[in-house]
Amino acid sequence: MTVTIAIDVMGGDHGPRVTVPAALEFLERHADAEVVLVGQEAPISAELKRSKRDPGTWGARVRVHAAAEVVTMDDAPAQALRRKRDSSMHAAVTWVKEGKADAAISAGNTGAWMAISTFILRTLPGIDRPAICAPLPNQKGGSTYVLDLGANVDCKAQHLYQFALMGSALVASVERRAKPTVGLLNIGEEEIKGNETVKETAELLRAAHERGEIEFFGNVEGNDIFKGTTEVVVCDGFVGNVALKSSEGLAQLFSNSLKEEFTSSWVRKLSAFFAMPAVNGFRRRYDPRRFNGACLLGLNGLVVKSHGSADIFSYGCALNRAYEAVHNGLQEDIASRFAAQAAAANSVPAVAAA
Repeated sequence: MTVTIAIDVMGGDHGPRVTVPAALEFLERHADAEVVLVGQEAPISAELKRSKRDPGTWGARVRVHAAAEVVTMDDAPAQALRRKRDSSMHAAVTWVKEGKADAAISAGNTGAWMAISTFILRTLPGIDRPAICAPLPNQKGGSTYVLDLGANVDCKAQHLYQFALMGSALVASVERRAKPTVGLLNIGEEEIKGNETVKETAELLRAAHERGEIEFFGNVEGNDIFKGTTEVVVCDGFVGNVALKSSEGLAQLFSNSLKEEFTSSWVRKLSAFFAMPAVNGFRRRYDPRRFNGACLLGLNGLVVKSHGSADIFSYGCALNRAYEAVHNGLQEDIASRFAAQAAAANSVPAVAAA
């Protein structure tokens, strides 16, 4: 099976300087992959020529699709959708819609990427809203997948229930877990805690657990994300985005503070020399670049969002995430789960009538 990924080359803080080299490195790791570099031809050609890699290693597995316009970080989603129809974002998603690519990826404007992807691909049957899902590191040495991380600020219980099904499908597919555990983010573990939406969602998830749709653990708190209490954590986009940005800020605070402590005096610089193996091990284990790549779940096609500031290594990790999702049949898994859920719901009136 050949996996084809359409790349919005122009997106992100660094554009082709990162996306093109990352794509070529990705092809070296995956002999069964192809990429479509979507964007302005001149900068793409310049980066391909600048590459020190032998073109024979990727050859026909690299295609270039010209797109004249670029969606900037300052563009409003509606403006990017309506006025920039020849943008690299628009063209990359269109490759997925037309079945010529298995996935599309961008490091550009998140709101615009979401709006364009949703407009072009639409949602799968049974799904009201797409959700952004990404892994966060946990102390068990693995990842906790959290959704939604910002696509939906206001959610109803039914939306959160759908997020749980999609998140469970993602982990089952990518991490190859038969039935991943799902937690509902709340202000306490007790069933009586939380607002009405969270309480109603918990009831839906408990019912889904009894039907065998998911493995619902129950309510979890913010610290459970990093403990690895459950493999999936569900919340609305407002809460999820705050949790994500708070964790990123804390990681940056820890890193900067550690650097300041180790460089404040010659004695501490000397101690840093002996501590460096442990520090480097810690950095490798929790390197945020390893967890780059958020899937926009629930659409009629696979779409991945990379951090805008991603370097070559980080962008490569996002490409790997897209590759694994395609290779493991994520889209088919989500579609089949919701088709089964719809079939079960439609069978209830018939049973009652009989």
